[in-house]
Amino acid sequence: FPLLSRSGVMENMIGEMTEKGEEKCVIQLHSVPGGSKAFELVAKFCYGVKLELTAMNIVYLRCAAEYLQMTEEYGEGNLIAQAEIFLNQVVLRSWKDSIRALETCEDVLSEAEQLNIVKRCIESLAVKACTDPNLFSWPMMEHGPMQSPGGSVLWNGISTGARPRSASSDWWYEDVSNLSLPLYKRLISVMESRGIKAENLAGAVMHYAKRYFPGLNRRQTISESSTRVAPLSFTNAPSEDEQRLLLEEVDNMLPMQKGMASTKFLFGLLRTAMILQASPTCKANLEKRIGMQLDQATLEDLLMPNFSHDVETLYDVDSVKRILEHFLVLDQATGGASPCSADDGQIMGSPSLTPITMVAKLMDGYLAEVAPDVNLKLPKFHALAAAIPDYARPLDDGLYRAIDIYLKVNLIFKPLKELRSGIDINL
Repeated sequence: FPLLSRSGVMENMIGEMTEKGEEKCVIQLHSVPGGSKAFELVAKFCYGVKLELTAMNIVYLRCAAEYLQMTEEYGEGNLIAQAEIFLNQVVLRSWKDSIRALETCEDVLSEAEQLNIVKRCIESLAVKACTDPNLFSWPMMEHGPMQSPGGSVLWNGISTGARPRSASSDWWYEDVSNLSLPLYKRLISVMESRGIKAENLAGAVMHYAKRYFPGLNRRQTISESSTRVAPLSFTNAPSEDEQRLLLEEVDNMLPMQKGMASTKFLFGLLRTAMILQASPTCKANLEKRIGMQLDQATLEDLLMPNFSHDVETLYDVDSVKRILEHFLVLDQATGGASPCSADDGQIMGSPSLTPITMVAKLMDGYLAEVAPDVNLKLPKFHALAAAIPDYARPLDDGLYRAIDIYLKVNLIFKPLKELRSGIDINL
């Protein structure tokens, strides 16, 4: 029986039954990695039936062979050795095959981890993603005019190949976005340790986040405050805890550098974090990231609905205030708070004057938008208006307009004396 002679486990089980004098030998294998399909492939190998090894079955076969102890002790060229050869010489040399093999590791994760298959696949992918594919011609495309649909290698060693197309730096984003969060995190970590460019890493993380939070690219309205985002790859809608974990991990994976992610994307993450009630650290990180590049924001970005039940204002003014404070701290650190002077109608000052002028105009527009909110307390309105340095406003028209709107709305509800004493902004 070839199957028995090539497996140490089955040979030992038969031997034990024979010693006990049992007339019938019934072998039950309930824990074969990969289940019945993997065992069927093992049987084909043992009986010499033509077997096609592919990236989709090699992990199951390797784990099943280990479980069944199919070592060289039980036959030369046994399944463990053959599977290792295929893994090392075929799968790990191919980008697509490494992706497929890593995805199948999810089904036999414990065994695949023990055999270092997960680690080897991740290392293979990290090396290829960190290398210019046009220099080494990594086979990235799924199919091509010179490639077979399966892209697999037959048991007799005959393989098919294709000339890959040239690729941009984001060629690998979509492929790795199919990985589960734990495997994706490990891959990103290894890529980072290998010195991948920060902008490429950030681009991949953004792509991953947009795949599982499809609402990131659109504005979240107040009517959607109770709506929960649903990752596309889940058959069943994930729980809020799972979504919150994903969001917080996306924040952790993003490089904390200016310009690594678009401002609109960061605002989308922040709105989602507010909906899911993410950790204070996560929300603070996102506000800091936005503050680094607030001059790139639009008025629509700033108009974030207030999802807190403790605050009555229509928009989240407190969050915008914190974002502005982050921007001002950075601006002052780079010399942006230096006094400026006017010369021939041109405003002269520090190199960061243009960004802060843009932010001043943006904040004046924001004040005009939130001014009609009768629940906006005067101290908050005043603090936001006064936070902008005097030199950052070439013209005060935008601020006057915001104050005018605020006064017109609030004169109906608040005593004039209270408003006069509260609004004291030096212009």
